[in-house]
Amino acid sequence: MRILVISDIHANLTALVAVLADSGEVDGVWCLGDLVGYGPDPEECVTRVRNLPNLVCLLGNHDVAVMGKLDMEAFNREANLSVNWTRENLSAASLFFFQSLTTRVETMGVTLSHGSPRNPIWEYLLDLNTVLTNFSFFRTKICLVGHTHIPILYSHNGNGSVDWSVPQPGTPLIIKGRAILNPGSVGQPRDRDPRAAYAIFTPEESKWEPRRVAYDVAAVHERIKAAGLPQRHATRLIDGW
Repeated sequence: MRILVISDIHANLTALVAVLADSGEVDGVWCLGDLVGYGPDPEECVTRVRNLPNLVCLLGNHDVAVMGKLDMEAFNREANLSVNWTRENLSAASLFFFQSLTTRVETMGVTLSHGSPRNPIWEYLLDLNTVLTNFSFFRTKICLVGHTHIPILYSHNGNGSVDWSVPQPGTPLIIKGRAILNPGSVGQPRDRDPRAAYAIFTPEESKWEPRRVAYDVAAVHERIKAAGLPQRHATRLIDGW
């Protein structure tokens, strides 16, 4: 079985379309949240995602904020502006779709969470102590997360510590022990590589293949500016940061 794993689309339809074209035929799609926020195409992205085959989709913090279920003081001014603009540019059908989603799920022996298994909405897995603690908050062999916008693999080495690596795009890995994996961001990468990031996962083999695909970043940059969204959300696409 071939599963497309995507996360942090952030209302970037051009990047999403590039990923869907590059991934080829898949048997299902796991979306780890943050369909909206930052980008100029929230309605188009939600519509495209909710019609994908055999979809398992989570809520991210930006999705929850658009629903009005998150304290907006937790967001900076630019993110607040984006959330308010997004609310005005989403249909009732898209908001209803968000209402049907959850923040964490187990499927096919894999835990899916947007942030961390301990705190699916807010916690960033960026330091090894936090990562190690989070291995106690899921029972499955593998946990897939988003939120940081950085493709990475954390492996529990069995002696009370964690190893990490940045998998090379296009190089499949067989995950042998317990691991937390992040496919990176489709719509707003933050690892200084502006290409859209995603992964292909084969559950039967525990095989993880990280991928990158180029898209028309300049066109999205111009649409963000034309929508009146914060300039920084546009420039970050070009910088990949």
